[in-house]
Amino acid sequence: MTIHTATERMLLRRFTPDDLGLLVELDSDPLVMHHINGGFPTPPEVVRDKVLPRILGYYERYERLGFWAAVDPARAEFLGWFHFRPPTTAPPGATGTAELGYRLRRAAWGRGYAAEGARALIRTGFTDPGLHRVTAITRATHSASRRVMEKSGLSFRRVAPDSGGDIVEYALDRTAWARRVDGHGARDTPATGP
Repeated sequence: MTIHTATERMLLRRFTPDDLGLLVELDSDPLVMHHINGGFPTPPEVVRDKVLPRILGYYERYERLGFWAAVDPARAEFLGWFHFRPPTTAPPGATGTAELGYRLRRAAWGRGYAAEGARALIRTGFTDPGLHRVTAITRATHSASRRVMEKSGLSFRRVAPDSGGDIVEYALDRTAWARRVDGHGARDTPATGP
């Protein structure tokens, strides 16, 4: 198992081909998929042939960016995933910005895992001298995801119309993050482990 980072309650590790069933299960839950595509399950063959290969492909192209399986090591429980990747709207080869995202199983909702994982990835990202900005997007109506972004230190930036409803963007730059950590270190508790 290749661990990317650890928090007090989670390991964020690389996905492997053996994780196909976990991804299929996650994307089969209509409530998990509600704000993503209206609640439609992703067909298992799409997860097998497109989603998982795309996730695994990040590890070949990037050392510190990609998708990370979130696991509760105390229970050996798959919680979902986080991504910390180049923005999907960025031109190829663009650097300096990472897009944060997360998708958690319903059993993990409301337990603080999303904010905990997001803060750990932001902290890890800003220790890379090439990263200057973190962004995240969600549906304007997804209040729980917006709260996670705010708890993670990101600030609202803009609304962008989308065919599925308005999308909101949040962002945090390295300077603002450093001021927050220097002045309020307790809000950004260091991760344990590697």
